Amino acid sequence: MTTEEKLQHFLGFCMEDARTRSAKMLDEYTAALEQTFLEHQEDAKRRAAHQVALESERIEREINKKLSLEQIGMKRVFGKKQDELKDKLFSELRDKLATFMGSPEYTKLLEKQIREAKALAGKEFITIYIDPADEEKINELAISGGSDIQVSEYSFLGGTRAVIPSRHILIDNSFQTKLAEAKHDFRFDVKDLMGGTAND
Repeated sequence: MTTEEKLQHFLGFCMEDARTRSAKMLDEYTAALEQTFLEHQEDAKRRAAHQVALESERIEREINKKLSLEQIGMKRVFGKKQDELKDKLFSELRDKLATFMGSPEYTKLLEKQIREAKALAGKEFITIYIDPADEEKINELAISGGSDIQVSEYSFLGGTRAVIPSRHILIDNSFQTKLAEAKHDFRFDVKDLMGGTAND
């Protein structure tokens, strides 16, 4: 083998070795780049998912806040409307009581209240008060009740009040107190307002 052939052989070998090593280095570099790219993609996805989660939470908080404010506003409006309706209802009830006070049934109710108060007092002294509007009934009630019946200085919208001083007892059957208690305890059922039934 001549020197030139040896050089040619050595050159071919070197070139082949250089190509092999170059291809191997290129493959390693490409794999490293792909790995870096994949890691970058995963990191970007994680950051994007985290950002989406944070934004979702923020939007949910804002929606909840708005819903809460809306509910408070609706409750306020609903409460105001309930109060208006309640006032109207009890105003109509007062009118009906005023009409009832002109009926014979009302006198019977007063007599019944007087009897029950006397029964509770037993032998104790009792003073029974009637409303100033019922002053014309005092003689009739005193005869039928056989008690100390007086006209109150203050109106209590009808009915009776009685005092048993020895036992510190006030028997309050006045319409004013009954109306106040009924108004205090009265609640509209939402189903009634919405036209539903109890079985809904």
